[in-house]
Amino acid sequence: MSAPKRKRGGQAHVEKKAKKVKFVRGEDEAPNEAEEENKNEVTIPPPVSLGKWTNKERVLIFSSRGINFRTRHLMQDLRTMMPHSKADTKMDRKDKLFVINEVCEIKNCNKCLFFEAKKKQDLYMWISNSPHGPSAKFLVQNIHTLAELKMTGNCLKGSRPLLSFDPKFDMEPQYSLLKELFIQTFSTPRYHPRSQPFVDHVFTFTIADDRIWFRNYQIMEEDASLVEIGPRFVLNLIKIFQGSFGGPTLYENPHFQSPNMHRREIRLAAAARVREKQMVKDMQKMKRTEAKQDFVKDVTADVFQTPAEEKPVHIETEAPEPKVVKKNKHKAFKRQRMQQKARR
Repeated sequence: MSAPKRKRGGQAHVEKKAKKVKFVRGEDEAPNEAEEENKNEVTIPPPVSLGKWTNKERVLIFSSRGINFRTRHLMQDLRTMMPHSKADTKMDRKDKLFVINEVCEIKNCNKCLFFEAKKKQDLYMWISNSPHGPSAKFLVQNIHTLAELKMTGNCLKGSRPLLSFDPKFDMEPQYSLLKELFIQTFSTPRYHPRSQPFVDHVFTFTIADDRIWFRNYQIMEEDASLVEIGPRFVLNLIKIFQGSFGGPTLYENPHFQSPNMHRREIRLAAAARVREKQMVKDMQKMKRTEAKQDFVKDVTADVFQTPAEEKPVHIETEAPEPKVVKKNKHKAFKRQRMQQKARR
């Protein structure tokens, strides 16, 4: 019988045995009897993982145009932590979100993490099961990447993570759905060709303040304590859709407030504080002017003031008679009259 063949895609057969390798001697080296007895053969142990790669989960991680440097570093960190992920070029803003399903089909991916940037300051993340759904839309807040060098932990690249979930994920149906979606997306498949057969870090998903807090910790070998590696971010749930990047709405977060409304409330609060300060200044100015006025007034001055008698109102019903004015035709001018008085 022929030896079992190795399948494509880097799969290792279960019945794979140890290899034997021959060492080639140089021209100047003389043959040794011990080497001739061993026939220059050295045994190499078989690989650690002897299993089949059956879970073919692949995650497409990419974004739209207009993201900032922090989002770009966050995407690179996620691709580093998830060996079963794939990358793609940025998507144009004018394209519809349904086009992502076609991109996932071309890339042979059945999960997708899509980062959507708006106004160059708001970041939204879509996590979807392509192409049948469901999908969820989040607002990403408080991003800290590995490039900030604030975390002291370190782990093996490509190792498989443990997923730790808050007990609140099992209490409400929308969180149970998100838990299953996170498990299928962030967990590295077993026996993946690009993964390492070790477990040395933990992904934690915690619910606090109606938000999902993501953290990445390293498991220390000495005492199994946890040291944070990064990245870290907060997901604020907006909606859960039945389809992939659309469809009927399964759940809508009643506590969600859009960033535009939040910024509007901040501006209104600042304007109210400015108006309040201006009113206080005006009141202080009025008090200062009232204090400067001299209140010199005789209290008994109003005693001797008697009201005027009211005269009866006479209404004339007939027109008054015209006055007869006699005109002197030979009346002298004023200068002439003055001269006549002087002569007298």
